[in-house]
Amino acid sequence: MKRKLALALAATLMLTTALAGCGGKEADSKDSGDSDKKAAKTEAANEEKEKGDKFVLGFDANFPPYGYKDDNGEYVGFDLDLAQEVCDRNGWELVKQPIEWDAKDMELNSGTIDCIWNGFTMDGREDEYTWSDPYVDNSQVVVVAESSGIKTLADLAGKIVEVQADSSALAALEGDQKELAGTFASLTQVPDYNTAFMDLEAGAAEAVAMDVGVSKYQIESRGGGYAALEEPISSEQYAIGFKKGNEKLRDQVQKALDEMAEDGTFMTIAEKWGVEESVCLGK
Repeated sequence: MKRKLALALAATLMLTTALAGCGGKEADSKDSGDSDKKAAKTEAANEEKEKGDKFVLGFDANFPPYGYKDDNGEYVGFDLDLAQEVCDRNGWELVKQPIEWDAKDMELNSGTIDCIWNGFTMDGREDEYTWSDPYVDNSQVVVVAESSGIKTLADLAGKIVEVQADSSALAALEGDQKELAGTFASLTQVPDYNTAFMDLEAGAAEAVAMDVGVSKYQIESRGGGYAALEEPISSEQYAIGFKKGNEKLRDQVQKALDEMAEDGTFMTIAEKWGVEESVCLGK
């Protein structure tokens, strides 16, 4: 009887050990799988494109002259022409993907777009993306009607000011220029600058804070009647934003841009869009 009991206990111990061993292997397998997934995720974030691949450019379609829809319904602009040349030199197919500007991070992190390239300010965001070299020196200015009597930033006290949502001008007025914004009657966010200028024309707004390059285009396209204050709100630089860690794709794009700056193509495209005074790449 004792012998049978001993054999039963031994069998139970062996079974328990075997099950524990299986559990250990399962845990090891799970850990290994998690590591593989993390490695794959890291590799995906560091993508390198080959000839024939699509290059999906995320841009704000209401941001002339950098990217917008023209009268023929075509997406055009300085940044889009630069991207087309980069794609031509790499053998990629350019896909122009309009995005809601305040959803740009979601689009980039989900992989819907390969980069954010549309008058995208790198100042204050240096650690949030993998950046190209800056290619445009830009500043934020305030546009008013020439008949408004507003000549300086101090004259904006008690005035209704509009700005695009999630824009560099908004960041400046909520950051370094917060004291200035505190003098306004109101600071209202609108979805795009076309809306802001409609409000300015209608008298619903008295000033619009925006990028200097965009202000020049908007003023000229309306045949005058508006002016940018001489004193800027802030200065900044434009660059191309890639998903954090994606140095391979950034390097491919940067190499083509550097070649374009070297052979004069970059400046030719800048002159076409009237931004040659603002570009800094290759200077």
